[in-house]
Amino acid sequence: MDGAAMLNVLLVALGGGLGAASRFGVSLAVPVRADAWPWATFGINVAGSLLIGVLAGWLSARGDAGEPWRLFLGVGVLGGFTTFSAYSLETMRMIERNDWVGASTYSIGSVIAGLVAVAIGLAMAKRVLG
Repeated sequence: MDGAAMLNVLLVALGGGLGAASRFGVSLAVPVRADAWPWATFGINVAGSLLIGVLAGWLSARGDAGEPWRLFLGVGVLGGFTTFSAYSLETMRMIERNDWVGASTYSIGSVIAGLVAVAIGLAMAKRVLG
């Protein structure tokens, strides 16, 4: 592996560690009972969607010069911060409890809120960047 590739791996690893630690911090700050709505994961995934939209808009103005930031912030920090696996497990636990309304609302709501948040993030970045 050459020096540039190694730097990219380090950027992703450092960002991923920071994102995962941040996600863990949110889960400590917003504890959820096993039978309650998973607000921490929902909020993390929507916030991550908003931030990836802002980042994508910001990076579009940077071209190739933004690649290290995409790797560190997008792949690393936001990849480590957001969590599809926790979302899937929480949905399955609702299904196991026969909470089909909750599971459906959480699944559909997460996707819609995530898409809306990305759109808002992109719009915010475009507005600020002109």
